Amino acid sequence: MKEFFITGTDTDAGKTHVTSLLLNLLAQHKQRAVGFKPIAAGAEEAFGQLVNDDALTLMESSTIGVKYNIVNPFTYEPPIAPHIAAAQVGDRLTFDKLDAAYANVKALNTDYILTEGAGGWCLPINETDLLCDWVKSQDLHVILVVGLKLGCLNHALLTASHFKALGVNCVGWIANHVDPNMREQDANLETLKSTLPFPLLAISPYTEGTPKLKIYKTLLEILSINP
Repeated sequence: MKEFFITGTDTDAGKTHVTSLLLNLLAQHKQRAVGFKPIAAGAEEAFGQLVNDDALTLMESSTIGVKYNIVNPFTYEPPIAPHIAAAQVGDRLTFDKLDAAYANVKALNTDYILTEGAGGWCLPINETDLLCDWVKSQDLHVILVVGLKLGCLNHALLTASHFKALGVNCVGWIANHVDPNMREQDANLETLKSTLPFPLLAISPYTEGTPKLKIYKTLLEILSINP
């Protein structure tokens, strides 16, 4: 079983979009893969429970059938910081709760688990703990989604610096064009390629049609997929 954690430079960097594309890639290669979004804030009532659009996207993109509460065990209605949303309903997220939820996903015995974070890398889950420390405790390989927009250089380099300080294994990054009006996109991309200490795995261009992913060989090697 190969386990990856997909994080972003900040909120709306395109984590769900990229994770869905990666699940679709694995589906093309006949792999059993599931998307997991442990924490989601911003949900509506449906089917007798709170559901989050991003989690539904991962559920639909997974190559096996899985129940919603397995894909997204901690769901909160207001689109605010999850630890604040949890406190408002008398809940408190902990590593033990995340461990138990992740064990349920691992019990599915798939080839791949792609776990999507919430917000950016250093997301508080309660008054003392950060989601990134849980990722470290699970020893997950990390893929960084860089949302290409003004400010992305700073966000990407700060995130990479924290990866190094925490000692997590970031296997590479994916460029996601989130702003079609961003000036000097190519120049920013080249700067990121020369300054980030891990390889560019893929590029997701801005499109209003069928989503695409320009894949580099390194991504296929990391996923152990034959080109």
